[in-house]
Amino acid sequence: MARQPGGFLQEASHQIAAGGSAVKKLAEEFGFNLIQIFTCILSEIFTFNPFTLLLQYYQEKCLVEICLMHPLDVVKTRLLGFYKGILPPILAETPKRAVKFFTFEQYRKLLGYASLPPGLAFAVAGLGSGLTEAIVVNPFEVVKVTLQANRNSFTEQPSSFVQAQQIIKTDGLGLHGLNKGLTATLGRHGVFNMVYFGFYFNVKNILPVNKDPNLEFLRKFGIGLVSGTIASIINIPFDVAKSRIQGPQPVPGEIKYRTCLKTMATVYKEEGFLALYKGLIPKIMRLGPGGAVMLLVYEYVYAWLQDTVDPK
Repeated sequence: MARQPGGFLQEASHQIAAGGSAVKKLAEEFGFNLIQIFTCILSEIFTFNPFTLLLQYYQEKCLVEICLMHPLDVVKTRLLGFYKGILPPILAETPKRAVKFFTFEQYRKLLGYASLPPGLAFAVAGLGSGLTEAIVVNPFEVVKVTLQANRNSFTEQPSSFVQAQQIIKTDGLGLHGLNKGLTATLGRHGVFNMVYFGFYFNVKNILPVNKDPNLEFLRKFGIGLVSGTIASIINIPFDVAKSRIQGPQPVPGEIKYRTCLKTMATVYKEEGFLALYKGLIPKIMRLGPGGAVMLLVYEYVYAWLQDTVDPK
């Protein structure tokens, strides 16, 4: 029997409330929302400058994008419940996306001291930001995949924090526990960001700028869409390996998928080349337009801050 819309929303609300009870209580007591809490944390980390405002604004956009695109991520992995396991990506990816672009800018500036061609510098900076991003997000990915792989009913599913505690208690914090599949996550994010940033900024600098603001917007959106699509196609074998390593093993109690490259080789040998591209269409549907939106928000807000907050 199909789940009623009201029942689904009630279950989704229960999951978010149960998983983030501590944050929720804090928000209720002081009148803050999640975005403001994350903003306060980042404000303590970075000294005030125009780019701090960019990080704060960008977090709000990322939270909206995650809530809209998360169902497609779940469809990609062929699992139940569109918003099952959404709390870890909200908690991880909201500040993670700010870290993604902040570290990209820092790596790009550092590479300015090296004798690298500008086009290559964009790709290398993207690779560095992806590797940094992977280290930050991998524990949250382990919790998310574990929650999504749970085939029990919603009422029997533990909250995100409880699930994380169970993983730490059972397997620890290492590569067999909360950081399981780290090498695959490094490959996934490193390759994606290398292609994503490298393609976008190189092609954007080649194609002529349009004087019409609407056409210029479409030019950037089109390049961002293609960037996200190509990056998704290239990095999805790492994504498949990550899901196999972090997800439930075929035989309970027996670990079949251990390392990234060995997992990809096993999948190719047993299931064929196309098995490395399972879930490609939903991934493109999510990261194609999602990637374009992220780059456009970043570029336009970055330019606005430079012109108004920190004029030369």
